[in-house]
Amino acid sequence: MEKVAFTKHFPGLTLNWTLCEGKTIEHVIPLSGKPGTSVIVFTDGSFTIAPPLAPEPWELGQALLDARQHLEPKHRAAYQEYDRLAMQDREALRSARLEKIIGAIHNNVEQIPELKNRLKELVKEWK
Repeated sequence: MEKVAFTKHFPGLTLNWTLCEGKTIEHVIPLSGKPGTSVIVFTDGSFTIAPPLAPEPWELGQALLDARQHLEPKHRAAYQEYDRLAMQDREALRSARLEKIIGAIHNNVEQIPELKNRLKELVKEWK
């Protein structure tokens, strides 16, 4: 118990990412027994432990958005391509939703006779 308490308060242990800001990494050492995890040692003697670098696609996308102001000046072309692909994804999603709605109408128009009349009324409302 005493060793665990001491370990959790070991001098230089940094468990808050904001405290790592501005520090220079001196060594990255694989953590024995936990593949992909590393001990990051900074030049000032502080250190932290980082999980494996295998983020989910959504985490990568969110990271690109969250850090955009810091990364974009150094990766302009990559952000232009990212924006193009994001727009393409939004359009594909919109198109898929449209097809799903049209398909639902086609599949249900015979079983629900009032659906056709209700759709006609909606179209008149929109004009």
